[in-house]
Amino acid sequence: MKFVVQRDQLISSVQDVMKAISAKAAIPILTGMKIKAESDGITLTGSDSDISIESFIPAEEDGMINAEQIEAGSIVVQARYFPDIVRKLPEKTVEIEADASLKVTIRSGKAKFNLNGQDADEYPKLPALQTDDNFEIQADLLKNLIKQTGFAVSSMETRPILTGVNVKMDEETLHFTATDSHRLASRQVSIEDMHAAFSSIVIPGKSLNELYKILDDNDQRVEISVANNQILFRTKHLNFLSRLLDGNYPETSRLIPEKSQTRLHLKTKELIDTIDRASLLARDERNNVVKLTTKDTETLQISSNSPEVGQVAEEVSLQSMEGEDVKISFSSKYMLDALKAIENDDVIIEFTGAMRPFIIKPINGDPILQLILPVRTY
Repeated sequence: MKFVVQRDQLISSVQDVMKAISAKAAIPILTGMKIKAESDGITLTGSDSDISIESFIPAEEDGMINAEQIEAGSIVVQARYFPDIVRKLPEKTVEIEADASLKVTIRSGKAKFNLNGQDADEYPKLPALQTDDNFEIQADLLKNLIKQTGFAVSSMETRPILTGVNVKMDEETLHFTATDSHRLASRQVSIEDMHAAFSSIVIPGKSLNELYKILDDNDQRVEISVANNQILFRTKHLNFLSRLLDGNYPETSRLIPEKSQTRLHLKTKELIDTIDRASLLARDERNNVVKLTTKDTETLQISSNSPEVGQVAEEVSLQSMEGEDVKISFSSKYMLDALKAIENDDVIIEFTGAMRPFIIKPINGDPILQLILPVRTY
């Protein structure tokens, strides 16, 4: 195998596939990165069994030469060293060559590295997803769905199903829901031309987090296919494959209160900043508990009291208030996560009682909803 490739293109692909490579992989060869050269371009592959990422560098695209002098072949290089070597090479092009004894030579300008490679035939074959049932979504919209729900997955392995995001299909609507049983985040979007063969799947939160980092913030199309307990996200030059979580996701719709006793309309940024300041004194508490109290129809008080540290209270202007007075305590971290995910200048918060879950949603009627369980304080 031999080829000359543009260093920037190589770095970009290496960074993408490294997101699937773990130094603690159960199969030793998976701690490496597979490089395959063919006449039409170079494919890099990384996998940790749960996530697999393939990044393709086309030999030529839009009149630009990315890779040339290609002699077909494949090799597995040590992922612990290869990315750093590539990043620090002196010239804009890199020559990579592997010989029959699995020795890899990397040249750029006056720099030359020799690495021991591994036989690419021993690298596990990625499962092929054979399915005609797929649909497309814009990359920036998919990133938004992940950003607005993924943070609410559980980090506890005691209930593995809650470490994932539940994705449901309902006619032409795509629903994303995540909960760790103390909070819930959901968002739905309309998708045209859906031919998906699933009604409900659970994608690991970790997989979506890595996908979020790789996707560009633009309107390029991402094709999504599901089969054999795997999900494939495919863009022009990238395949991102993840296993799905086994089990039934809990029915979350019954958690969402149908009517409210109190409805507050607030400016999002002002509320975020005030809760952020109040949480400074709650930092050592287990839940970072902050208290919200309505003073009158125009004012809200955000306060925090830590016996060892001190106390803080700050008033926030209400845009409007309907219903009964409310006094409620909650985790400042959960509240800040929820408010930041909404991405709207104004929010509505609906309460149904001091110990009942409350809902946060944008004022513009976007189908995004955040639900938080209050904290009991004594």
